[in-house]
Amino acid sequence: MIGVGRHMAHTPSAYFDAEHAAAVERLKMRLSARSEWPTWVVCVAVYGLWIGTMVLLHRQTIGLLAATPLLIVSSTWYMSLQHELLHGHPTPWPFFNKLLGYAPLAVWFPYTLYRDTHMRHHRDADLTLPHHDPETNYVDAAQWARMSPLMRALWRAQRTFLGRLVVGPPLSVARTYAGECRAFVRGQWHYGPMWCVHGALLAFMLVGMQRWAGIPAWYYLLAVSWPALSLAMIRSFYEHRAADKVSERTAINEAGWVMRLLYLNNNYHLIHHDLPGLPWFLLAAAYRLRSIDYVAKSGGFRIAGGYRGLFARYAFRAPDASVHPSGR
Repeated sequence: MIGVGRHMAHTPSAYFDAEHAAAVERLKMRLSARSEWPTWVVCVAVYGLWIGTMVLLHRQTIGLLAATPLLIVSSTWYMSLQHELLHGHPTPWPFFNKLLGYAPLAVWFPYTLYRDTHMRHHRDADLTLPHHDPETNYVDAAQWARMSPLMRALWRAQRTFLGRLVVGPPLSVARTYAGECRAFVRGQWHYGPMWCVHGALLAFMLVGMQRWAGIPAWYYLLAVSWPALSLAMIRSFYEHRAADKVSERTAINEAGWVMRLLYLNNNYHLIHHDLPGLPWFLLAAAYRLRSIDYVAKSGGFRIAGGYRGLFARYAFRAPDASVHPSGR
């Protein structure tokens, strides 16, 4: 049994040696890194694709069925952009970055809540640990014992690739909203204003889309935002695993260029966790600097076939157990 514990874990250095540190610093001195122009291009592309699709619908140039995949892709890409924004790109001003990602295009999770929970996820010593890592795919033994047979079946299903596409989004949303409701019951109203603003913006967006572009609110919620969340959750399907060493808990997924662009290179997840301030467009170059060392550091947690390989191996079975091997 793996004896993973937050007090036992040791977070390794982000650099292998001084030469590696210097090489990463040279990457940061590139014009693209100093100007962040690739992220600005993605901002324009994401909003351009989403708004452009709305314009085409308004002009009746395309129908709703043709527009749906465009809206799904733009919403998924928007979630990847939000991840980049909360990590301090493309500007050094958090509030401005927040404004760039505050629109509720992806519907379910307010930007501020995502930012705060994701920052807790980046406490690498706690990676995968239930009750400590808010993005863990594991539960502890006590949680598992309390689950009903139906909930256990759903949890097992969402640990498979296909199950994650179908069951993952409702479980993720229900888990988040239940946690927020419990916080409100305990009198923790810190996020109350955030939810009010998010709800108001979402209502305005849905009503506006229905009146201007002819998209029923129910259709956007079920046929656009739900599949977009499914597509986004493919990336996190097996990007972490339980392991004694912190560095062996995070994957390197050698995905193809389409998925790399959609997820803004977050498939190079170990490199992102080691260097969370590095912009998305430098992650592949950072990996190539010391790819052999990174694979060794991950304990061989390298997914050579990309997401297609994950589908082939885990379409109907889970990579590992649902209960965290530490038992807690």
